[in-house]
Amino acid sequence: MASVALLSNPVSTGNRAHLPRVRDFTARVPEIFHYEVNDIAEIPNALRTIARTKPKVLVINGGDGTVQATLTEIYHGKPFGDTPPPVAVLPNGKTNLIAADLGSGTDPLKALERIIEIAETGVEDYVTPRKLIALNDGRLSRPVMGMFLGGAGLASSILYCRHKLYPLGLPNWMAHFLTSVMAFLVLIVGLPGKWGPVSREKLSVSVRRDGLLEGHFLLLMVTTLEKVLMNVQNGTSADRRLGVMAIDQTRGAVLRASFAAIFGRLGQSKFRGLYMDSGDEIRISGTQSDVILDGEHFSAPKGGSIILTPTEPVNFLRLAA
Repeated sequence: MASVALLSNPVSTGNRAHLPRVRDFTARVPEIFHYEVNDIAEIPNALRTIARTKPKVLVINGGDGTVQATLTEIYHGKPFGDTPPPVAVLPNGKTNLIAADLGSGTDPLKALERIIEIAETGVEDYVTPRKLIALNDGRLSRPVMGMFLGGAGLASSILYCRHKLYPLGLPNWMAHFLTSVMAFLVLIVGLPGKWGPVSREKLSVSVRRDGLLEGHFLLLMVTTLEKVLMNVQNGTSADRRLGVMAIDQTRGAVLRASFAAIFGRLGQSKFRGLYMDSGDEIRISGTQSDVILDGEHFSAPKGGSIILTPTEPVNFLRLAA
């Protein structure tokens, strides 16, 4: 029986640099069962094999798509039955929101060493339950699971960064910075929209029990993470609702949100054009309802909606006490 099972995807961007070090490390540590997949489609079989080793912790080493596919299969396929081991996520990929929320740091090897230490001394004090977001766009055979969804202008910015800037080989931080600058120039200075990552499409967001938001949004976030971008805080795992945040795509709202974010007050501030809510079912629709769930792109069919609901909590492993 392995103390730690490590599921790696060599194709993910981050692993091009880190995987050789991870392979060397796991070859010297018998407590780790290391399984590599070459395609997302191999994850169900990989998890069934890993389950036979009965690990104390399952570690995911891959990009956002690998994490999402693994969580979806754990939830629907139940390779570990009704009691899966807590899940840890190594820092990898482009954004690392889930890894950052769990305190995984920035170095995969240091995180892996810490996970082994926790597994050997007892995981109980480090287990943290988190809800997942179940996404259904009306065409999926089963809902896809994730923890952070971006829509409206945020989705446009992510897609712009992915398709326009990442191919240039820029460092991640520079690509993200340039995307923010281009969006600012379009919204504040008046640069033509074709030059920047700004959506001009109207979006409707229905939060069950709380009514309807409708308009042009700079940012739409739905999350179950306790702490996400810009210090926005979400509810506890016992709260079955999903946290929602939206900011109007107007010059005044953008400037107010920018100042609040600079001073780390966006999650606590109240101003015109900021909407913070929660609900147990969220519907997103519009002429261009693109959303990004943990790095993966989804859109509703014409005339349809993307429907988000929370799941029962899943156990994760946080690396800080």
